[in-house]
Amino acid sequence: MELIDQDLLKIKKNIYNAQCIGNVEPIEFMIPYPSMRSLIEGQNIKYSKQAIIENPNITNLDFYNYIQRTANWLNSIGAKPKNSIIIPKLKYPQSEILLYGIWQLGAVAVIDANLNLKKIASQLDDLILIPDKINLFNEIKNFPERHNPKYKPNLSEEALLTFETGNGIKLSHYNLLVNANSIQKALKIKSRTKIYCDLEPNTSAWAVFKAILPIYSGCIFDKDNPDLSIKTRDGDYLLRYDFKNLKKFSKNDIAICPENTAAISVGPHPIHLTDFSLNKNNLKMKGHSVMMGYLNQELNNSRFKKDGFFIYF
Repeated sequence: MELIDQDLLKIKKNIYNAQCIGNVEPIEFMIPYPSMRSLIEGQNIKYSKQAIIENPNITNLDFYNYIQRTANWLNSIGAKPKNSIIIPKLKYPQSEILLYGIWQLGAVAVIDANLNLKKIASQLDDLILIPDKINLFNEIKNFPERHNPKYKPNLSEEALLTFETGNGIKLSHYNLLVNANSIQKALKIKSRTKIYCDLEPNTSAWAVFKAILPIYSGCIFDKDNPDLSIKTRDGDYLLRYDFKNLKKFSKNDIAICPENTAAISVGPHPIHLTDFSLNKNNLKMKGHSVMMGYLNQELNNSRFKKDGFFIYF
């Protein structure tokens, strides 16, 4: 069934309502960066010589230069601002650098989550594939460390598209930043903490917990001797996708819901700027981490209501 303009306006209004929490509208909460591309720029201005990755040893400036080179390389292979670019599973920290390089270009990162690429391509007009066996450092080494972006997206624009649930989930720059900010608050992460996360680049949680959170919090990513580990098992905090069992979560369990960007709660308590109610039939959520919507407008029509966004069990 094709939706008419009136239906689309209703969906847009319901999505906006779901992203409000109390009297606070989306983007009213102050995030210190105007987009994801500005995150590493801001950290580099203040702390260029500080290490952000222990092994291999990479400083803020090193990371920033890799990102600039990556953006130039992407441009050389035909990628343009607003293109959708698949994130391949590369050796750490290559996928993470590529992610920021895509944002530096002004493009949208796509997490395929092993979904059939033909199915994804049929939903996107401008999909660009990056081979999954490249060595990014080799690809970018001859490109300049200065990139002048032709397009600079704002906070409300799309930054990431993930297919981990089988449906395309659209996340904005603001979604990603506010979710990382809320996690930092909930876990009380301090600058220069050595942090580790074991996620692979196939979920939005990977983008938030492994690529964004350490840099946003001014931490050092350290696999061998972390002060704080966030893992799917045997970590200081455990990432769980079975939010239906939320009432049984311990205080160190983090509930993951891609439609809420990544984290929705630590233990049974919602993260900052997120609210939800859970019963045996559905999860209703509101807040600033609520996604921009699905690619599928009919799915948006059935899930976004006047009083929030619903996932049905």
